[in-house]
Amino acid sequence: MNLGKYSFTFFYLLLFILPFSCQKKEKTYFETIAIDDIPLPKPKPGSWRYHHEEKFQTFEDFQKGRKIIPKPGKNTIYLQPIGNFDALQKKEMALTQEYLRIYFQLETKILPVLPNTVFPKTVRRISKEGHEQILAGYVLDSILIKRKPKDAVVLMGITEKDLFPLPEWNYVFGLASYEDGVGVTSIYRFANGGLTASNFNESLLRLIKIGSHEIGHMFGISHCLNANCVMNGTNSLSETDYHLARACSLCQRKLSSSIHYNDKKRLLELKNFFEKQHLNTELTAANQDLNLIQ
Repeated sequence: MNLGKYSFTFFYLLLFILPFSCQKKEKTYFETIAIDDIPLPKPKPGSWRYHHEEKFQTFEDFQKGRKIIPKPGKNTIYLQPIGNFDALQKKEMALTQEYLRIYFQLETKILPVLPNTVFPKTVRRISKEGHEQILAGYVLDSILIKRKPKDAVVLMGITEKDLFPLPEWNYVFGLASYEDGVGVTSIYRFANGGLTASNFNESLLRLIKIGSHEIGHMFGISHCLNANCVMNGTNSLSETDYHLARACSLCQRKLSSSIHYNDKKRLLELKNFFEKQHLNTELTAANQDLNLIQ
C-alpha cells in the first residue's frame, strides 16, 4: 500500500473542503432583528413580573407545547363586539381588525355587534369605582364558545363594559381560553373613561397590544421573559404603555413557525400601519428592524 499516495490525496481533499467550511453562516431573520430587542429592566413592586414567578418559554418549549395552529378551512380571526359603541369606538374597532390581520397575517373579520342584554344580572357587578363590570369567564364560556364560526381559528370578544375575572380582582384587561380559541378584552379602561379624538391613538395602541397579546397566547406563546415585548405580562395601563407593540425576536420566531408567513412582508405592512396612524414609537421600532434586514 502506498501511504504517500493516500496522504497526498487527503491533503488536497482538505484544501477543497476548507474554503467551504470557513464560510460565515448567514443569519436568520430572527437572529438579525434580535439586535433590536430591548432587555427587560429589574421588576419593580406592582409590576407583573414582581408578583408572578413564570418559567422562561424557549423555542423548543413552544414547539412541544399545546397550541392552536391555523389550517385550511379554519384560519380566520373573528372579533365579536359586545355593547353600545359610538362612531369613534367603531373606528377603533375597524383599525384593530386591520392591525390584527397584519400582525398575524390571517384574514380577520368583525361579527355583528351583540347588545349588553346578553349579560344576565348574575354576571354583573358594580365596581369599587362605581361602574358596572362583567364577569370575563362568562363571556368566554357562555357567549363566545357558542358563537365561534366554523372557519374561526380564534374568536376575540371586545366589550364596551369593564371586565373582572374573579370576585377578589378589581378588573382585568383581557382573558383567554387557549384550548377553546376564544378570548375577550374590554375597551373601557383604554381611553381613561371616554374615547375622544385627543386620546384616540393612546386607546388604539392599548387595544391592539392587548388584542395581539391574548391571541398570541391562544397560538401557544407564554408571557415573554426575553425582552420588552407585546407578550410581556401587565398589571396596569402604565405597564402596558411601557411594553412595545413589537413582539421580540423570540416571540416572532414562535409565531412565524406556526403561521408560516413572510416575515419581511409582515414587517413592511406593520411599518405602513404605524406610519398611517402616527404611532411614532412603534414606527421607529419597525424602521429599526427594516434597516437591519435591507
